[in-house]
Order: sequence, then structure tokens, then C-alpha cells
Amino acid sequence: MRRGFTMIELIFVIVILGILAAVAIPKLAATRDDAKISKLAANVSTLVSDAGAYYTSQGETNWGNAQWGDITNVELYTDKKGNTSAKTTGITAGSVYIVADPGSSSDSDCFKIDATSDGNLTVATGSNTGTVCSGAQELAADLIKTHSFGGRGIVR
Repeated sequence: MRRGFTMIELIFVIVILGILAAVAIPKLAATRDDAKISKLAANVSTLVSDAGAYYTSQGETNWGNAQWGDITNVELYTDKKGNTSAKTTGITAGSVYIVADPGSSSDSDCFKIDATSDGNLTVATGSNTGTVCSGAQELAADLIKTHSFGGRGIVR
């Protein structure tokens, strides 16, 4: 007698593996989205925290002399698609963005950040309304506001 599996047994195994894969693959995609949402919300929190630490170390928020790379390591971009890094951009030079998909062909900005010379840092929602950005904005809702770090008018 020959030993081995019959064709029917092999087909059943393949069908069962296919069913398991069909159930598992959507769960993996959702996990990736959750990871992106958490990363974006953490980046906003880190940026605000880094700006506060910069204020503490300098004794004032002299944004005019600093670049974004001096303040934080959070990936910020000067365009909504995430093609141009803002590391060497002056802080008061204009808006910068935290994007969901850097280098994409469409706008993927989740958060818009503006700094004023008087020490304010404004975090606002970006133009992207996709699932990832909406989730990140909901998670970081308490950070979407104007943060005042005192500016030059505060005397110690």
C-alpha cells in the first residue's frame, strides 16, 4: 500500500488555509492603519513637548533664529504631500505639515503647524479627511489648539 495524502485531503487543506488567510489579511490592514494613527498622534505630542523643552532651554521662544531641525526630530514637511523636509526651514517661515504618507501624489497632511514670533505654536487639522488622519486627529484632539510658550514678554 502506498503512503501519502489523497488529492481530496490536499484540496481540503488548501481551502482551509485560504479561508484563514481571507480572515487574517483584513485584520493586518486595520493593524497597519492603527499603527499609523498612533504614530501621527505621537508625533504631534512630541512636537509640542519639544517646543516646550526648547522654550525652557532658551528662556524665551526666539523662533526667528531657529529652524525646525533645531527644535525637534519629528518629520515635518513644507508641502501637504510630504515631498520637502522642513528641517532647515525657519520656524516662522510659514506652515509646516505632519503627513500620513510622505511623498504621496495627493495631499496627505493630517496636521498643520504654524509658529508666530511671539512664542505661539498653533496645531490645526490638515486638509486630509481620510480614515488615518481622522483617527489621528481624534486621538490628538487635546493638542489641536494654540500653545503659548510665553514669548519674549515673560520676565523670570
